[in-house]
Amino acid sequence: MTLSRFIQTAGVLATIAAINLPVTASAQETTPADALTVVLDAAEELEPLRTVTVSSDGEIIADRGYGGYTSTDPTNIKSASKVIVTTMVGIAIDKGLLDGPEQSVAELLADDLPSGPDPRMQDVTLSHLMSMQAGLEATSGANYGRWVASANWVSSALAQPFVAEPGGPMIYSTGSTHLLSAILTDVGGASSRQLARDWLGPIDDFAITGWHQDPQGIYLGGNELAMTPLSLLAFGEMIRNGGVTDDGERIVSEDWIEQSWQQRTTSRFGGHGYGYGWFLTELGGHDVSYAWGYGGQMLYIVPDLDLTVVMTSDPNSPSGGNGHRDRLHDLLADIIGIASAEQE
Repeated sequence: MTLSRFIQTAGVLATIAAINLPVTASAQETTPADALTVVLDAAEELEPLRTVTVSSDGEIIADRGYGGYTSTDPTNIKSASKVIVTTMVGIAIDKGLLDGPEQSVAELLADDLPSGPDPRMQDVTLSHLMSMQAGLEATSGANYGRWVASANWVSSALAQPFVAEPGGPMIYSTGSTHLLSAILTDVGGASSRQLARDWLGPIDDFAITGWHQDPQGIYLGGNELAMTPLSLLAFGEMIRNGGVTDDGERIVSEDWIEQSWQQRTTSRFGGHGYGYGWFLTELGGHDVSYAWGYGGQMLYIVPDLDLTVVMTSDPNSPSGGNGHRDRLHDLLADIIGIASAEQE
């Protein structure tokens, strides 16, 4: 039973229990739709939060804005854009423009390698870039400003020293995803933004409204990409649907989505699994794949409940160390509780 149908028909007490509301006489008259309203009303206390949009089996059942923001306002989705870039890599592989995830990065970016490169560069693959296992020193965090101040972001990312072996622990680095954007630009014969228009354009409501470029004009892979929450939701729905649009048009192979959701390393941000740009965990008793951008830009997919949820927050406020990201996870767990209560 889908959540939209569940909201119309499911019993009340299980829903109340699922979100830990007190079972009072008035609570016993509360419908599941009311329970979702209660959860989203309470979310207003999460000050950086701007929007929450919930889709069940392709139908938007809740769309809430806070502080004057709406789901039609473009926002910088920050590192949530990494899953868009890794999906485009999968499309390029499907189209035969790339050989596969084990293709050598040194082969693809030979003209941008530093002179006398570390021999380990030959072992770095597309897979390593997508899973943050390249072994190169991070260009994110404290090193981000220095990296984007360089004259050539691609060459700079490739020139970082190795601090681990390729295929080793996760070293979160936007430079790795930017290398993917450079590779897509080269093999696709057009900018990453144009390729996104061409390849992802068939998705209803999908549009990129802004995207920063490096000094060479390559669009920044994995950051500074703007779109509306509804557009991000549409992308997530395509992924949840196994790579096809509502009209049945194939965008990316189902096999690629399965590969993307395969845990390849463990994130240092809370210990969740990490695949190809996707964080992987369990929330509310269900497997969840999610994209996370700085400040709390979230795209959640809960496959077995047919749920896709987008949350956006102030992109200039942190979300990791201050607990905001974890509170968003808790909010999703409440939404999952409502969705799954009928089955418990």
